[in-house]
Amino acid sequence: MKEVRRLKSIIEFHRSRAVASPKHPLISVVDYASVQLSPESYAVNWVCDFYTISLKKNLASKLRYGQQEYDFDEGTMFFIAPGQVFGIDVPTQGQGTRSGWLLLVHPDFFWNTSLAKTIRQYDFFDYSVHEALFLSGEEEAIIDNLVENIRLEYQQHIDKFSQNIIVSQIETLLNYSQRFYQRQFITRKVTNHKILDRLENILNSYFNDDDFSGRGLPTVQYITKELNVSVSYLSGLLKELTGLSTLQHIQNKIIEKAKEQLSTTDLSVSEIAYGLGFEHSQSFSKMFKAKTNLSPMEFRASIN
Repeated sequence: MKEVRRLKSIIEFHRSRAVASPKHPLISVVDYASVQLSPESYAVNWVCDFYTISLKKNLASKLRYGQQEYDFDEGTMFFIAPGQVFGIDVPTQGQGTRSGWLLLVHPDFFWNTSLAKTIRQYDFFDYSVHEALFLSGEEEAIIDNLVENIRLEYQQHIDKFSQNIIVSQIETLLNYSQRFYQRQFITRKVTNHKILDRLENILNSYFNDDDFSGRGLPTVQYITKELNVSVSYLSGLLKELTGLSTLQHIQNKIIEKAKEQLSTTDLSVSEIAYGLGFEHSQSFSKMFKAKTNLSPMEFRASIN
């Protein structure tokens, strides 16, 4: 297992990447072309005590985030919150002309501002890099302009208004990112529909497994692990595409299987409930009635 190296401050980050000292101790915009990655950078995993929002292009190396790898493409953003672990793989070819930026913000910068309480409400800080944000040219220009305004403000205009102005710009950047993610859920239909197909296959396989009843009901965490996506990303995707949460998809599959067994077998309600993974038949009956407005026995009677 690789050593985990912690960077507690933005100053430490600048030093670790051989970048000139930051103009402000709590916020910095770093030109990615100036970042120097030493052999040590590839030999360890990293965790930072500050937020990192970045847009990187023309990278030959891959970035590992969690258990995933991601090849950076044109106009690709990712978001890392304090305490999240990431690593960088050794490039397999020449670096080429790297470009882009990193916006580093220490949580202390948000002290006594609106973002202090609301920044973690942006779900994409819990996404993995393979769930990165792909920007169009127009979207990239909007984000680049906001980041440049932030850089100019902390470098040239430090006064009693600076913090609120910068926080406002960051909040606008995050809101645009949220909008662009919602657009991505819709426009990247091929990938998203594959996820829906895989979700359906996972649920079918789970309930068709003769041994599944002993494992209990499938959880949201089980589904996201099988799909290899984060809980928050799948929730946002499904809400946008179907209007339903991951849990609702699971419950609908349970009801579908329950109706099938109530219609085609003589199993008791208790036997069906246990076979579907419920510990108590009362819990099954309560869910069934909430979803169908009928008790299991009323449903069975209605089709006979």
